[in-house]
Amino acid sequence: MKKDIKVVWLFMLSIAGLLFAGYLSGVKFFTETCAFNESCPIFLGYPACYFGFVMYLVLTIFSFLLFTNRIEIKKGTRWTMIVSFLGILFAGYFTLGELPVLFRDGFSAYALVLPTCALGLIFYIAIFVLALKVSRKGV
Repeated sequence: MKKDIKVVWLFMLSIAGLLFAGYLSGVKFFTETCAFNESCPIFLGYPACYFGFVMYLVLTIFSFLLFTNRIEIKKGTRWTMIVSFLGILFAGYFTLGELPVLFRDGFSAYALVLPTCALGLIFYIAIFVLALKVSRKGV
């Protein structure tokens, strides 16, 4: 059976998000500084990137289960949409906090052009949209 390209992209974006959040978390954990000389938002006493890593780990697991047909499309995409929506709210909140710096200093204020929270937000939005499309198509 031919694999839907959206499921493949869903899996790849989840892995990319996991690697990105893993890098940010690893830098913070081992050096106690934030990657790319950015501010390090704290949530419930821990760096926000740790929570992002956990959410991307969950997304990677669900997208892997979808990719390997080990979970029903409806159930897998539902959970993927729930977690990615929580990620959108989470990263969106911290991205809003970065807007004053972005407006004041411009894109040159960030090593990756945008704050890392905004980049995470873009990944969460892309994953949510793809999961929504996969769920509607029913693969």
